[in-house]
Amino acid sequence: MMSDIRPKLLIVEDDAGLQAQFKWAWPDFDVTVVGDRAAAIAALRAEEPDVVTLDLGLPPDPDGVTEGFAVLDEIMALKPATKVIVASGHGARESALQAIAKGAYDFYQKPVDIEALGLIVRRALHVQRIENENRNLAARAGEDNRVLGRMITAAPEMLKVARTIERVANANVSVMLLGASGTGKELLARGLHESSNRRDGPFVAINCAAIPENLLESELFGHEKGAFTGAIKTTEGKIEQASGGTLFLDEVGDIPFPLQVKLLRFLQERVIERIGSRKSIHVDTRIVCATHQDLEAMITDGRFREDLFYRLAEIVVKIPSLAERPGDATLLAKAFLARFAREMNPQVKGFSADALAAIDSWGWPGNVRELENRVKRAVIMADGKLVGAADLDLAEPEEDAAQVLNLKCARESADRRVIRHALARSEGNISNTAKLLGISRPTLYDLLKQYDMHA
Repeated sequence: MMSDIRPKLLIVEDDAGLQAQFKWAWPDFDVTVVGDRAAAIAALRAEEPDVVTLDLGLPPDPDGVTEGFAVLDEIMALKPATKVIVASGHGARESALQAIAKGAYDFYQKPVDIEALGLIVRRALHVQRIENENRNLAARAGEDNRVLGRMITAAPEMLKVARTIERVANANVSVMLLGASGTGKELLARGLHESSNRRDGPFVAINCAAIPENLLESELFGHEKGAFTGAIKTTEGKIEQASGGTLFLDEVGDIPFPLQVKLLRFLQERVIERIGSRKSIHVDTRIVCATHQDLEAMITDGRFREDLFYRLAEIVVKIPSLAERPGDATLLAKAFLARFAREMNPQVKGFSADALAAIDSWGWPGNVRELENRVKRAVIMADGKLVGAADLDLAEPEEDAAQVLNLKCARESADRRVIRHALARSEGNISNTAKLLGISRPTLYDLLKQYDMHA
């Protein structure tokens, strides 16, 4: 075999003669033989076999299939990657096909031909090993595409953002993140904090749009006991709680104009006063803020202070939408599917070809948040092993009707787009990418060099 560790084979068979025959038929396997449902599930938990052969006719229903199907259902629920080969007696082909629909890998016909069954078992083991290797490669590829510890991307546009954030992480400057809703502003703010010399301090986040205007001042600056009705104890505000670390002000454009004066004073002097107190408290807190609003237009309209803007926006980072990050939708979708399948529906193994094409072509107006929600819902609702375009509630893509008149530019743009999508689908594997594109590896390397792209 390929390894010093023998693969594990579980035989679920109640016939004593067949049990003995099976026990010694495959010396290169670590074989466990059981005769009923309870013993089968116990052995599955203890041994975690790679392959199972399962006789559907088990006691107390040896002439039926009820117990066999119950065992199959439990195996698929507990260890869905296991390759199960079911036994089919004469005239029981319909039951065998039903077992395949439930997740069984294959079936064999009784009376048993040991040599033929051995071929099926070894083929099942081969497939199981390939699938396991692919899962490991996909997991490693997902890690390889992580930047700032958390964000998954391979798009040059987003890698540039990550490099900017890493570069300014240790600088004592305020950072403003500009981008549409759902583009990952808080994730980037956390990445900035964790890349900085403040990483051991607290990271405190507050959504300024989610807190009523009359409560926001207290949330930010804190209050003394008795400062207003309901102030039953002295409370630190978010700015004070984040001392030594980072305060993330999400939707900073929603801070009321009068409160902007108090925030400006903090940024200038690094001191605060709680509501109901005249005592100045020095606070060492770094401010990172974010908004999807046009603050410069708000300044023109008199709704946002220009001096506050320049204090908050010492470094401005513009975050591209998901549609502006070629290939990232596929990478993110695979990462979300792996996580949600593990947590909610282990039978789901991946996306169908039509789903991947739909993910590539969809505009994602809700950005990463929309993608995450669609994948989560699809994983929960999926009936089979693969999530399809319909499960994502996405239409299969139609051919793009847009026309570009400059042929050279159009060809280069199309090449770049298709290569990025193929790289994303194959998790950066050059051989698989070349196969998807229908070209040789040397040709793909030439194109990557020509367009200054990286796998």
